[in-house]
Amino acid sequence: MAVNDSRLLLITGGTLILPEGVVEGGSVVCEEGRIAEVLRRPPSQKLMRESRVLDARGGFLAPGYVDLHVHGGGGADFMDATDEAVRTATAAHILEGTTTLFPTTTTATPDEISGMLAACRRVRNAWQPSHGSRIAGVHIYGPYFAPGKTGCHAADVARSPDPLEYKAWFADDLVRIATCAAELPAAQAFYRSAQRSGCLVTCGHSNADWAEMQKAFEAGMRHVDHFWCAMSSVVSLRARFGTPMRASMEQFVLANPEMSTEVLADGHHLSGELLDFAYRMKGPTRLCLVTDASRAMGMPAGRYRFGSTRSGSWFESDGNVGRANGSLASSVVGMAHMVRQMHRLSSATLPDVVRMASLTPAERAGIDHDVGSLEAGKLADVLVLSKRLAVKRVVIGGEVFAARRGPAHSS
Repeated sequence: MAVNDSRLLLITGGTLILPEGVVEGGSVVCEEGRIAEVLRRPPSQKLMRESRVLDARGGFLAPGYVDLHVHGGGGADFMDATDEAVRTATAAHILEGTTTLFPTTTTATPDEISGMLAACRRVRNAWQPSHGSRIAGVHIYGPYFAPGKTGCHAADVARSPDPLEYKAWFADDLVRIATCAAELPAAQAFYRSAQRSGCLVTCGHSNADWAEMQKAFEAGMRHVDHFWCAMSSVVSLRARFGTPMRASMEQFVLANPEMSTEVLADGHHLSGELLDFAYRMKGPTRLCLVTDASRAMGMPAGRYRFGSTRSGSWFESDGNVGRANGSLASSVVGMAHMVRQMHRLSSATLPDVVRMASLTPAERAGIDHDVGSLEAGKLADVLVLSKRLAVKRVVIGGEVFAARRGPAHSS
């Protein structure tokens, strides 16, 4: 970057990735932490002289990624419930292009969840661009999971919704996404409370049938976590209800245009044909990419805790994916990897893939007025990507993020 004390940051020399398509030779002008202008042409010499210049060197300019579902990274889990752990995870994810994220709970005791919320609140309130990804809110994911659908989460602390517990979570604006299995007792009351608090209301780790999903929908549920993972199917419902066979979460989501969902595009959870099927059925405005990343993201292969270091369940990472008891256990890669794999394995266009990692999750979480696309007035969160979609530079809040452990890179 050229040495210049101007308040303007000019990111130029690349191809813009916009929701509606790509624009070669475009530039992004940032001022006071926000995007001042998006140029669809080369910048003037006057603007070049008046700005600090970040040269994309023929790569892509994309909006910072937004992750709705993420447990940790860099050796830390948000459930460790310390400021250091939260900052370690956010610093790991910004290197993968995620500029905004929602720390996500696991099944845990009330005290462990309260501790996690407190740590995330402190870090969010003291955030600076040098810290890493911005915390837009917390995703209450565990503990309200159905029996037999807890996956790698600790089953002994999974439970049904308790209003004395969850109303405290919704007392301020920290919790912005709220998950509950639709068939649990009092699930509908939980959904209504979460909706009144302005949350994206989701169903996950559930063996619900169509009728239970319909009741959840009427109570405000509009999203399903990690499609095809820890969710009901026609076969699982036959085991639960017998015959006649019943429609599952899959059919409900695909048949309802208001429902959105998310996929893990790490190449290990879902095959290319499933990723492409989800894209073709839901489209880029109702399908999100998430990482569901654990503390093993960016770490060597080995044995790790999922959730708190004190009580979380154990899983094994081979460096590509996590596994526990012969089943998949979260991902161990960042959003940049998900974007590359979704682009490689599906028929989605590059603008659609980037949208599913940025604008669509921002819209679903209600933060698209600030993040999710390269647009004047939004926060200056911009990625410089290589032609192979590796993260070369990350700009967050108008500041070029400088990683302590080296330049921005991609898994």
